[in-house]
Amino acid sequence: MTLTDMGKRQGLTIIELVIVISILAIIIGITTIASNPVQQFANARNTQRWSHVNSLINAISQNIADNNNVFTCTSGAIPTSTKVIGTIGGGYNIGPCITPTYIVTLPFDPKTGTTTDIGYSILQSATSGVITIYSDDAELGIAISAAR
Repeated sequence: MTLTDMGKRQGLTIIELVIVISILAIIIGITTIASNPVQQFANARNTQRWSHVNSLINAISQNIADNNNVFTCTSGAIPTSTKVIGTIGGGYNIGPCITPTYIVTLPFDPKTGTTTDIGYSILQSATSGVITIYSDDAELGIAISAAR
């Protein structure tokens, strides 16, 4: 055995194995996240729903502030039982009361909203007076609402 034969090695060192396993773990993690677009799209729609319920509750609050702490609407007072927002039968048509003065247009649920049912509901507590806007079609088991 010569000196040059002793310098040659066979196999991998532990550090090389750890580096390869770490790189594989990162690649598998990225692939797993990227391969679930359904959940990614559902998360994006839920984020949009959060924005919508906040926009609606802010527009209602501005209407109340401009009208001496009373919500003024041609559709009448905010219902004390949960009603869908829209012109669908039995719904509460809030559109003319807040658009375009307090919000440019009514937001629609990104997946199910229509002109007759925007995909959100409204309720005012008869006891506390708190107004709550709910997303009717939130995904991934998340409840989305805003109250004021």
